[in-house]
Amino acid sequence: MTWGRWGKSLSTAEMEELLNYCLELGITTFDHADIYGGYTNEADFGKAFKASGISRDGIQLISKCGIQLDTDSRKNKVNHYQYDTDYIVRSVEQSLSHLQTEYLDLLLLHRPSPLMHPDPVSRAIEKLRKEGKIRDFGVSNFTPSQVGLIEKATKVQANQIECSLTQHKALFNGMLDDGITHDRMMMSWSPLGSYYRKKGKKKDRIKKVLKKLKKKYKVSTTELLLAWIMTHPAEIHPVVGTTTKERLALAVKAADLKLDNEDWFRLLIASQGHDVP
Repeated sequence: MTWGRWGKSLSTAEMEELLNYCLELGITTFDHADIYGGYTNEADFGKAFKASGISRDGIQLISKCGIQLDTDSRKNKVNHYQYDTDYIVRSVEQSLSHLQTEYLDLLLLHRPSPLMHPDPVSRAIEKLRKEGKIRDFGVSNFTPSQVGLIEKATKVQANQIECSLTQHKALFNGMLDDGITHDRMMMSWSPLGSYYRKKGKKKDRIKKVLKKLKKKYKVSTTELLLAWIMTHPAEIHPVVGTTTKERLALAVKAADLKLDNEDWFRLLIASQGHDVP
C-alpha cells in the first residue's frame, strides 16, 4: 500500500530495486489490494515486476477486492462494498492485468459487507479457481461469524486482520481462535500498531518494558514488536508496510526471535495498563 501514491510514490526503477532487495532478504510475498493508490498501485507494481525479470514462481502475490471508492479513476456516487459474482471476477481479472500475471496466489475479500451472501461469492471463487486465476481464497477484517457465513458455501483459507501490541482485540474477540480452530492462515496488517505514530501513556508503558527487553535479547524495538505478534500460536504472518530497507531487514530478523512467556505477558500488561485478571 505504501509503495505508490498513498505512500512513497516510488518510481518504476525504485520499485524494481526494492523488489530485488526484498528477495535478497527472503521476503517473497507481496500484499496488494485493487484500491491501493486509488486503483493505481497494482499497475505501477506490475510495470516494476515485468522490468525486473523476476520469475513468477519465485514470488507470491496477494490481492483484495470488494471496496468501491469514489476516486478520479472510478466515479462511484458513494463509497460502498460490492460482492456479486461478476464484480469479484471482473476485479480479479483487472488485478491480473495490472500486476502482469496469470494468477493470484491468494485472493481476499477486503472488508465484510452487510449485504454479502455466500452463494455469489462461492460462484465467483469456483469460476476463478477453475480458470486458474486464483490458487487460494480468504478474507480480510472478517469476524468469526462473517467467516462462517462465507464458509456456508466455500472454504475460507486465510483471514488478514488488524493485530499488534497496541491493537490486540483479536486476541480476545475470537478471530485468532477461529484461525487456529479452522487451520486458517492468519495475517496482521499494521503489525507495529501505533507505537511509532502516537505518543501517550500506553506508549510510555510499553517503551519502559521494551527498554529492558532490548538489553536482554540484544535486539531492536521493531524486532520485539513483530516477535510479540509471531509468538501467538495462530502463527500470524505480519504484513510489513515499510519501504525502508533497514526496517525490512529487521522484520526478517524478528522471525528468529523467541520471546519468553513472561516477557510476552509483560508487554501485554504494559499495553493494557493493568495486570491480567
